[in-house]
Amino acid sequence: MTHTARRIGRSLALVLPVVLVLSGTLAVTMVPWADNTPSQMLTASAEDVSVPQKPAAAHEVLRDKLLSELQQGTDPGVVLTHLQQEVDKRPTTLAAHCVGIARALGEAAVKVVGPTKAQSYARPVCDTSYATGVLSAS
Repeated sequence: MTHTARRIGRSLALVLPVVLVLSGTLAVTMVPWADNTPSQMLTASAEDVSVPQKPAAAHEVLRDKLLSELQQGTDPGVVLTHLQQEVDKRPTTLAAHCVGIARALGEAAVKVVGPTKAQSYARPVCDTSYATGVLSAS
């Protein structure tokens, strides 16, 4: 009997400090005066650690904005004009991505207005990428 009691005592002597430290750490992170910003928050689990997202690149923001305009019913010709204006404003940032954006607009225009009407809006914005997008989606 004393052997079993000794074993239980030793187990508690090892486990109890760990439990107290962990519960104390969690309690300290939840006090009202603690800084609760995500970067300062302490966690007891590595699973809760998240990697901060990078902000979207300028060309991704522009592409999403123009696709949204097109899906909301804006004329594809107007959307292509907006693309050209933005590329003219920031050529060093957007010129390399103009072809991809124009192609995505062409593909989206087919879904919105159909292939024949979408093709009628084709113009030489970023070469013939819009027309290529219309063709690939048709």
